[in-house]
Amino acid sequence: MKTLVIANQKGGVGKTSTLVHLAFDFAERGLKVAVIDLDTQGNASFTLAVHKSGIAASSLFGAVTPFDLAPIDNIALIEADPRLADLEKLDLGKAAEAFSEAVSIIESRGFDVCLIDTAPSLGIAMASALLAADFVASPIELEAYALQGITKMNATITAIRRKNTKLQFLGMIPSKVDGRNPRHTATLADLQAAYPALILPTPIGYRSSIADALASHCPVWEIRKTSARAATKEVRAMTQHIHDKMEIA
Repeated sequence: MKTLVIANQKGGVGKTSTLVHLAFDFAERGLKVAVIDLDTQGNASFTLAVHKSGIAASSLFGAVTPFDLAPIDNIALIEADPRLADLEKLDLGKAAEAFSEAVSIIESRGFDVCLIDTAPSLGIAMASALLAADFVASPIELEAYALQGITKMNATITAIRRKNTKLQFLGMIPSKVDGRNPRHTATLADLQAAYPALILPTPIGYRSSIADALASHCPVWEIRKTSARAATKEVRAMTQHIHDKMEIA
């Protein structure tokens, strides 16, 4: 099983839309996908509600006992719950060990991929997820503070890799890009110059059809709007790129 964390210490950058579209895309490929929602806002849990397993995400950080996890249409959701807010009271070492054990249990249930959504802060949940993961990807907005956020995220990943040497940073996904905005164009050029190997060549435009899809509990390619066509092309290119980078069989 390959495990991917979607993370950024800045909110509102498109983490959840990236994760749920990866889940929908991978499931359509016939892969068995587990999704763990570690964001207390629970947006991924809302969009993927039909795939709920009945398992609360906070339960993965305590004394973990073997559990069953059955996918619905190839996706099984371990949903966010209010007790995630209490994780900061836990010892990181013990919490990370329990979470890693839970991921191993998911793998033993025959899942091909585990996708993990995280809150926009480096706390117990994000650190535990990164310590257990094989890959991490970071959606970013093309605003002036994007470079600062990227520097912070890079430092976090570098620190985590001292303990999780298998963790690979797939890169940054430009999100909510307005091609008509000169500031976005300039910022993207700056990012490509500063991090030429880390900017994914699959930017996602700022399109209302993506928000419509999330609200409708479906991928953007099921939205019957003309504007969804361009969004579908961009999102499919992103999911294909990440699928290839993860070398999923």
